[in-house]
Amino acid sequence: MSHNVSPRNYNITLIAGDGIGPEVSGAVVRILNAAGDAAGVKFAWEPYSAGAAAFEKHGAYIPPELYQSIERNRVALKGPVTTPVGGGFSSINVTLRKRFELYANFRPIRNLPGLESRYPGVDLVIVRENTEGEYVGLEHEVVPGVVESLKIITEKGSTRIAKFAFEYAARNRRAKIHAIHKANIMKMSDGLFLRCAREVAKGYPQIAYAEHIIDNTCMQLVMNPYQYDTLLLENLYGDIVSDLCAAFIGGLGLAPGANLGAECAIFEAVHGSAPDIAGKDLANPTALLQSSILMLRHLGEAGMADQVQGALESVYRERRFLTRDVGGSAGTSAFVDAVVAALEGGEC
Repeated sequence: MSHNVSPRNYNITLIAGDGIGPEVSGAVVRILNAAGDAAGVKFAWEPYSAGAAAFEKHGAYIPPELYQSIERNRVALKGPVTTPVGGGFSSINVTLRKRFELYANFRPIRNLPGLESRYPGVDLVIVRENTEGEYVGLEHEVVPGVVESLKIITEKGSTRIAKFAFEYAARNRRAKIHAIHKANIMKMSDGLFLRCAREVAKGYPQIAYAEHIIDNTCMQLVMNPYQYDTLLLENLYGDIVSDLCAAFIGGLGLAPGANLGAECAIFEAVHGSAPDIAGKDLANPTALLQSSILMLRHLGEAGMADQVQGALESVYRERRFLTRDVGGSAGTSAFVDAVVAALEGGEC
């Protein structure tokens, strides 16, 4: 690797999370620092807690200092944070997405080498609207035993996410976009989403545009994922389909995620916090590492991103230092050692 690169300095907000969060985030910080040292890139990490741990310490699930750090740095890396089911505090993810208008959830789905899959060579991009739909959280009890939950779709939000999808496809030479919907039933809300997508599609004649109903899409994906290229979805559909597609590459423990807005971006592992294996040197940091590679590209550090991706893929290709969840026997620390060694042995 070349050391003759002028230093580039980045301040990054780090939300380690809970459960295995501190382990996987610590692993990724070590790998990026090693890659940065070789490439002339310096990271200043600003660590903050969120969720139950933050409430115990600060009396707030998201401390004001964390908001301020993201506003200042405009980039954050986030490990998994436990969200209570059916009660407790609101999702930290959803809260942060709303606060910073992170309207685009970006989930590339690509196989890693060395892992067997029913669908080798998958190359999908999931673009999910991130601030509207059912996730606005507008719910109330009408009368005892009857709960109403509102789904909000706007022309602004639908047009904005469609433009994001088509712009990404155009920049990255993606050939086709499918808008996924249920407009046969939700004719007004999903109908508005489709009208906006169609209007945006007119400006990109070089990209094929099609529409599929959400339930049929799930079946088609399982039967033949290769027929799809880029999927454009509303919030809830995108949440479900992105997890479904993660199964093609080995599960959520491998899938990266990015939440992007006009001003800020948060890159995160989309898997759970796995408290049952926390602190046991068993966690696989691959998902957060792949998310950090998206972060590097966002920062304009494409060369460094390629180096980290290459090191990760070489470790998977060799299979000597993989964690147990992907068929290996190595611990978290041994896996990280292997990635760092691959980085140091590579060439820029």
